[in-house]
Amino acid sequence: MRVVSLFAVGGLALSAAACGDAPEESGDSGTAQKYTACMVTDVGGIDDRSFNTSAWKGVQAAASENSNIDPKYVASSAEADYEPNLTGFVTQKCNFILAVGGLMTDATKKVAQANTSQQFGIVDSNPGVSNIYPMQFDTAQAAFLAGYLAAGYSQSGKVGTYGGLPIPPVTIFMDGFADGVAHYNQVKGKKVQVLGWDKSTQKGNFTNDFVKQDEGKKVSDTLVAQGADIVFPVAGGAGLGTAAAAQASAGKYSVIWVDVDGCESAQQYCSTFLTTVVKNIPDAVKDAVSKGAKGETLPSSPGFLGTLANNGVSLAPYHEFDSKVPAELKAEVDKLKQDIISGTIKVTSAAQPK
Repeated sequence: MRVVSLFAVGGLALSAAACGDAPEESGDSGTAQKYTACMVTDVGGIDDRSFNTSAWKGVQAAASENSNIDPKYVASSAEADYEPNLTGFVTQKCNFILAVGGLMTDATKKVAQANTSQQFGIVDSNPGVSNIYPMQFDTAQAAFLAGYLAAGYSQSGKVGTYGGLPIPPVTIFMDGFADGVAHYNQVKGKKVQVLGWDKSTQKGNFTNDFVKQDEGKKVSDTLVAQGADIVFPVAGGAGLGTAAAAQASAGKYSVIWVDVDGCESAQQYCSTFLTTVVKNIPDAVKDAVSKGAKGETLPSSPGFLGTLANNGVSLAPYHEFDSKVPAELKAEVDKLKQDIISGTIKVTSAAQPK
């Protein structure tokens, strides 16, 4: 998604370019022989500890293995920055331009169609344009596991979720989570409630923001007041407000994080993270950049689709909750994963990549 302690990769300490300004270099000055991999963040910024951070990690990982790759990024402060930031990198003659997030679909499509010889990539979208390499993730599969886990671990019988915006890369998590809880109820004869999201109506709680932590805290405070003892924020950096509040609650409730293993990306809140629904953006981006630098084609079809089977999505380790999650529940989650991979259990969402 739109998915702190900073990753131990270069470039994160560099300043993001100002709103609408021409992109600034955040890598080596480079030469004509360099393969320039240029990334435009969504509004959450490079240190959102979620999908922007993980995409940049992928670019940096590719550069660490190939000194010929020159990584750069520019941060978008508002949606109005998308098009000028993308265009700025076209002007700089970047070899590969990566747009991070489904909200950038229209701007990326427009700029790509105006520059057909330029190679683009995008995370969480498939604009269907020949020079845009799409990287998408069936996060409903991993979120299904998280929902089952949450239902089995909850003591109150109520779990909650909320999103940043009602867009497919967000609601796909919430759909999978709700279905995982429903599956637990079905096989166990329980009635664990999901607060904050109704899959059938596609209505629920949203911060309408991926940055403001106080908005995330407000929504999760409401869910906790209604009885939720596990909260699943799908709101990028805004979800950190929930993590901080959970930590301050001294164990009243726990959090399931998204995109990047929370105990790696937001270590100070590790004690609150039951697990993370991981979207393996780093490896997908690294692979795309590495292939591009080798001169390999990055086709718009089929692009990349992350699933449980190819480790494109997964559940993170339980970390500090490892001794608290019953062994039987762990085994059931592991079995569910294999059942989803084999097709015995089919996870569906209207937001799944087509």
